[in-house]
Amino acid sequence: MNRCLDNAIADAVTEFSYQRDSAAAAKLAKDNNERLGYFVHELRNLLGTTALAFTAAKVGNLNLSGATGTILEKSIFNLSKLIDTSLDDIKEIGRREGELLSFSLSAFIAEAQASGELSAEKSGCKFKVQAVDTDLQISGNRPLLLAALANILQNAFKFTQEHTEVVLSAYASADRIRIDVTDHCGGLPPGAEQSMFLPFSQSGKNRTGAGLGLTIAKQSVVASGGNLSVHNVPEVGCIFTISLPRRSVAA
Repeated sequence: MNRCLDNAIADAVTEFSYQRDSAAAAKLAKDNNERLGYFVHELRNLLGTTALAFTAAKVGNLNLSGATGTILEKSIFNLSKLIDTSLDDIKEIGRREGELLSFSLSAFIAEAQASGELSAEKSGCKFKVQAVDTDLQISGNRPLLLAALANILQNAFKFTQEHTEVVLSAYASADRIRIDVTDHCGGLPPGAEQSMFLPFSQSGKNRTGAGLGLTIAKQSVVASGGNLSVHNVPEVGCIFTISLPRRSVAA
């Protein structure tokens, strides 16, 4: 009986070790696939903006010292930074992403507007940006938040209906800063609000892309101590809201 019991325990331990190692390997593969997917998605977005700015400058015979040249320069800089970051140790990435700095909300929105206008023109929709109080400040990881807002705007340009507009607004609400992106997609299908921030989730008719934009946006906003939510307006559209802590000018 003791021998049988010893054999049973040994078999159980062996099976447990096998199942544990298999689960760990599966989780590692899943994490690596998600990380690679996020990198490719952001790389494609930045390359897209770079190409749009270059085409606009070439077709319009524009001086690269102007606004289009600035967009091109920033896109190339962010491409370089994205590649450098991907080569760093994961712990180092986490440490840097935890560094939250205070910056001007109006300047942040102006930068998002500049690249957004190029994408809106390509998509054939109108893009309206509301005036922002120049005294408002927010804190967070600026590059991550800018990438998050770019992904939300790309999603809005992709799904908003023809002859409608996408509206970007930023304002203070009590102790929070809210950044709203309003589109006219016609509203969400049932249950989409609960799943649209999950990786590879696509609920609209347009299935181009990897379905990672809103997932990346959500994680980027959360990393800066904020929250990303969506409000569905049936038969009209969606309002995506980034909510972040408000900071005083002195801070």
